[in-house]
Amino acid sequence: MKDTTRINQNIRAQELRVIGADGANLGVISREEALAHAEKAELDLIEISPDARPPVAKIMDYGKFQYELKKKQREIKAKSHTTETKTVQIKIGTGEHDLNLKAKRASGWLGEGHRVKIDLFLWGRYKYMQFDFLKERLERFLYRITEEYKVADPIKKSPKGLTVVVERGRSPKTETQ
Repeated sequence: MKDTTRINQNIRAQELRVIGADGANLGVISREEALAHAEKAELDLIEISPDARPPVAKIMDYGKFQYELKKKQREIKAKSHTTETKTVQIKIGTGEHDLNLKAKRASGWLGEGHRVKIDLFLWGRYKYMQFDFLKERLERFLYRITEEYKVADPIKKSPKGLTVVVERGRSPKTETQ
């Protein structure tokens, strides 16, 4: 990221709306007068809003200005947590131990704030089994998930078998009790 902030002599505008070092509005004054105020306070004149008419400048230390700018950018980056959709695939014949491991992994992802797509993979003649039986198998896996969740996309048929999408939230287990 290239810094395009103009300071002191690099400011092009002849008139500026200036904010003093103490935060007081000095009003619209000439660039030379604003530079004189900054020099008197032993600080820099920083153009903070170049697109405004007239441009807005602030009298403050340039190092402090850069620090505050970077701090704001870090906060914005920290708040913009992207959620991924993670996938767990189970089969009709998946063993108890493997189901527990996959449920534990899904719980971890939910705890991190990700969505989890759970696929009950069906092949061959398993595709033609009763929907209610297959749905019950998928619900058994959902019951093993320890993290609180809510169903974002209900159980439905997909080309591979059955699919459900869950995300962090209130658990259906706690709602029924």
